Amino acid sequence: MRQPAQLNGAEDDSAGPGGGRASLLGPADVRRLADRLGVRPTKQLGQNFVIDPNTIRRIVAAARLSADDVVVEVGPGLGSLTLGLLDAARRVVAVELDPVLAEALPGTIAERAPRLAANFELVHANALRLTELPGQAPTALVANLPYNVAVPVLLTMLERFPSLRRILIMVQAEVADRLAAEPGGRVYGVPSVKARWYAEVRRAGSIGRNVFWPAPHVESGLVALDRREPPRADVARAEVFAVVDAAFAQRRKTLRAALGGWAGSPARAEELLRRAGVDPGARGESLGVAEYAAIAAARAADDSKESAS
Repeated sequence: MRQPAQLNGAEDDSAGPGGGRASLLGPADVRRLADRLGVRPTKQLGQNFVIDPNTIRRIVAAARLSADDVVVEVGPGLGSLTLGLLDAARRVVAVELDPVLAEALPGTIAERAPRLAANFELVHANALRLTELPGQAPTALVANLPYNVAVPVLLTMLERFPSLRRILIMVQAEVADRLAAEPGGRVYGVPSVKARWYAEVRRAGSIGRNVFWPAPHVESGLVALDRREPPRADVARAEVFAVVDAAFAQRRKTLRAALGGWAGSPARAEELLRRAGVDPGARGESLGVAEYAAIAAARAADDSKESAS
């Protein structure tokens, strides 16, 4: 993998502050800004700041943004990725939980991307509690997400903002592998299935440790998602997710046994599985999201008949 370039912001971008483009943050810029704010990355919030401008360019390129995109960024931190996104999109809305970072970010944007500052808006909030965003609906999500909230944030944003068509997140490699895993794989599980309810999912690259400050103990990965229609329109997402949760709560058991509690009994679980075209002796890790949807639809049809009779 290409080693990170040790550049500061001024050396990195010929346009520089005051030009038409954003001046990206390099290692010295990030540390200087953190010192000025009295900020030290905390493990509790999973903060690891990107210090390499080339990595920022790579992430922005992988996001495949257009000049018309409205991007939401969760956890912008000191603004390394935010500045790169402003160069590529029409508007960037950054959602930051840390009050010190939230207060400082607009000033950083104004200083390093003055001609683009009008295209930026800061929302001081917990992304897991977001129900709306200011302005036009977002069309893309691009973010460096901490390990402990990566999957909940991703699924929450997909659920609450159906206008999101493209997503690119940087997460720890283990999380990236789980999200992109295919049925039958060792790390295939609940996140793999639920993400595919909303989108096509793929690994979009690996990121080394040395592009972060502080350097994490693990590698990171990029995951790209392209929104598509759910596999079925005749069953609710919550009903499908209930089947997924039940199947993986006892992933070593056959689906007949694992879904016994969800269906009411193992016998009824077997009946529903057969009706959905799924082998009752299979395990949850072998099914794709369409098969889980078929199981949920079979029960929904049964429940509807019972309520009508």
